Order: sequence, then structure tokens, then C-alpha cells
Amino acid sequence: MKTIHHKGALLILVIVFGAIFFTMVTGFLGYVITQYRSQEVRIQKELAREIAEAGLNYYKWFLAHYPGDVTNGTGLPGPYTMQFDDPELGRIGEFDIALQSTAYCGAVSAINITSTGRTDKMPNLERTVFGRYARPTVAEYSFIINADVWAGSNLSIIGPYHSNGGIRMDGTNNSTVSSQQASWTCTSSFGCSPSGTRDGVFTTTANPNTALFNFPSVPINFTGLSVNLSDMRTRAINNGGLRFAASGAQGYNIEFKSNGTIDVYRVNSTIAHRGMITVGSTNTWQNENNIINARSFVGNYTIPATCPLIFVEDKVWLEGVVNQKVTLAAANPTIPGSTHSIILQDNISYTSTTTAGLLAIAEQDVLIGVDVPNAMSLSGIFIAQNGRFGRNFYCESTTYCATGDRLPTAYRPYAFRDSLTMTGTIVSNGRVGTKWMSGSTWSSGFDDRFNTYDRNLVDNPPPLTPNTSDDYKFVEWRDVYQ
Repeated sequence: MKTIHHKGALLILVIVFGAIFFTMVTGFLGYVITQYRSQEVRIQKELAREIAEAGLNYYKWFLAHYPGDVTNGTGLPGPYTMQFDDPELGRIGEFDIALQSTAYCGAVSAINITSTGRTDKMPNLERTVFGRYARPTVAEYSFIINADVWAGSNLSIIGPYHSNGGIRMDGTNNSTVSSQQASWTCTSSFGCSPSGTRDGVFTTTANPNTALFNFPSVPINFTGLSVNLSDMRTRAINNGGLRFAASGAQGYNIEFKSNGTIDVYRVNSTIAHRGMITVGSTNTWQNENNIINARSFVGNYTIPATCPLIFVEDKVWLEGVVNQKVTLAAANPTIPGSTHSIILQDNISYTSTTTAGLLAIAEQDVLIGVDVPNAMSLSGIFIAQNGRFGRNFYCESTTYCATGDRLPTAYRPYAFRDSLTMTGTIVSNGRVGTKWMSGSTWSSGFDDRFNTYDRNLVDNPPPLTPNTSDDYKFVEWRDVYQ
């Protein structure tokens, strides 16, 4: 029998298995290389982001030494490219800085910094970060008060609440409630019977979040919050704002229009009535003229985009729909002792919660009027520079006042209003109040009140909004994804 030898069979097997092994090794090496490259891309992208952040920090340092300079010391427009050095390796990349200042009426309110970083190793992999550099303003608070205050049980507050005086917080709060005082004397005017010493912030109900009470806290310098009304008037005159001289009558009724204009009326006559205010712990009746009886049209005016500032040298009744960031002041700093106030006559709203905002400043009071909506809503930052924010006590029935102190007959139903919804900030030198109680009985004002600070105004407030600190900081910091 003849034996047959297959001499090439082993070689074929070696080739086949070798090819399989080579394919596997090649695939594995390809996977390793791909993972390495992917990891390197992630490392370089993260490094590019860190270089971009270094650009923001660099310009923060630069502005600390050269405030307001948005040319990187060159006097020329950007962007500006600067190299980034590692302490051990030397140059490893660079960043570009683009700058844009937000200025109204010749005053810089914020500086926007966009920084793009890249590494020398992979210059095509760029990362961009954005920062808004500004001083914090009163828009960060729902309330800033320079007096003792009582927040009633039907008050709901969203946002920080601060007083330099003592606080009785019977409302509902979801943020800090801070008082400069370690303790204070709560009298019958604040519902304490008998009068006595209380903590800087205290409550008599189960509603408040007491874990957020903070006392004594760092005071907010109310003098530092005071707006330079003379400077504001000058800016309105010299930088293209709107300025209205004294009316020669009772003041002006100004209505914001949704198209970016205002209708201005001269208030020719008012209806006299009585109202009660609280000075310290004393209730005082006074004669008032806050009800418009007759008005005449003055004109329709466009709010200037570059200087959206309205300066009125008289009393103002305010209402309407705001469609941009705008500031209105009622004051006459050229007359010593001038005490012009703002009367919130009707609802104030925005066409857009992101692009519109109102700052209303009165050198005396910001008051809610008599003949206002039953469910009233107000949006804005309201500052009573030397007076107070609130609604005075208006009497309907002799149960709560003498006959001569009642409102005129047609206006008595306005003594009681159902609700007040406010979005924004209240800054008041004096005690704030929009609901009045006679013992435990509601006797005037708004029954339910809802106050929410406006987060959209924190990063981008209206022109010339007062600052709560002289120190600039990044009020916004975010990645810009390409």
C-alpha cells in the first residue's frame, strides 16, 4: 500500500491561523490607537477650556487695575490674542479675548468677556467661555428695607429679604431673611402685645422657613444704595434721555406702551381724600391727592435705545407695558427739599421677561394708588429713596375710622383689594406695608400678596440700578458650545 504525504497542509494552516492572529492584533492595536487619540482629543479640549477660563481670569485681573478699559490697554478694537504659558513647559497654547461693554447714558453697567482657548498641539480644537463682569445690584433681593418691618401671614416671598431693622416674619419665605439687628423692640404697631424685645428675625406662625433666618447679619449700607439723582438728571439731559420739567399742575401720568413708547399726560386736577400712614409706631392721618380727576394729553415719546432714562421733575402716576430695559425717576434735585413721589396707578407688566425691565425711583415715596385693580400685578425694581414703599390705609367704614377720614363715596370699595403680585425688588427707606390689620381683622389694603425677585434682572438690570457692593464680580459664567 502506497503512503500519500500532504506536505503543504501544515503550511496552509500556519498561514490561515497567522492571518487570523494578525487581523486580531491589528484590530486590537487600531482600537488602542483610536482610544489613545480619542483620549488625547478629550485632554486637549479640556486643556483648551482651561486656557479659555484663564482668559476670563486674566481680564478680571486687568479690570481690577484698569476699570472700564475694554481695549486691553491698546486703545484699539479686539479681539486680543495672548499666549498661555505652563510654568514648567513654557508656551502650550493661546486665547482670544473679545470684549463688549453694556453702557447706557454714558455709564458702563457691565462688561461681557468672551474667551476662546486652544492648544498648540491641537489648535483646531477650540473651547469658548463667556463671563459677564459687573457689580451686584439690588436686583438680587426681593426686599431691602431700612426700618423695622412686619411681613404678615398672607405674604409669600421668593428671594432674599433684608432689613437693617428688626423683622417679624409671619409670611412664607423660600430664601434668606436677614436683619442687621441681634434684637429689637417689637411694639403693638407690629402686632406685639405686650411690647417686648425680640430676636432680630422672629415669627409667630408655622409658615416661615426659620432655618433661613439670619441675624445679626452684615448691614446693607442704605446710603450707598442712594441714587445720585443730580447725576441721573444730567445724564438724561446730556446723553439723549427723556426729561420732563415741572408740569405746572399736579404732575404727570405716564403710561408705558408695548411698542417702546410712552404716553404722557398732565394731571390737571385730583380728588382730595384722607389716608393714614405709620411713622415709627404712630398712625397719622393726612390729606392726600392721589386720585386723578382730570388729565390732558402731552404727547407720545419714543424711549431712546442708547439712553432709556426718563427723568421727571414732578410727581408721577405710573402704569403700562414695558418692552425694554428702562429707568424712570421722579425727582427735582435742583430744588432743595423736593419730595416727589411715584403713584403706581395700574398694572405694570413686560412684553418679555428676558429683554424688558423697569427701575422706578422716587426721591420720596413709591405708593400704590387708591383706584387700582382688584388683582393687581407689578413688575419692576421700585426704590423709595427717602420715603417708603406701600399702600396707605384707606378707610371704607366708620368701623375703622372717623366719618371725615373715609374715602369719597365712589372710591370706598377700593379700600379692600384681593391680591397684589409683584415680580422684582422693593427698596424702601421706611417701613413697608400693603395690608392693614385692626387687631386680627383685615381693615384695608391687599389681602393676599406674592413677591418674587426677578432672576432675569440680576444679570442684566435696567440702567443705573444701584449696586449693593463696590466690588466687581462675574455675575454670569458659562460655556459657549460650538
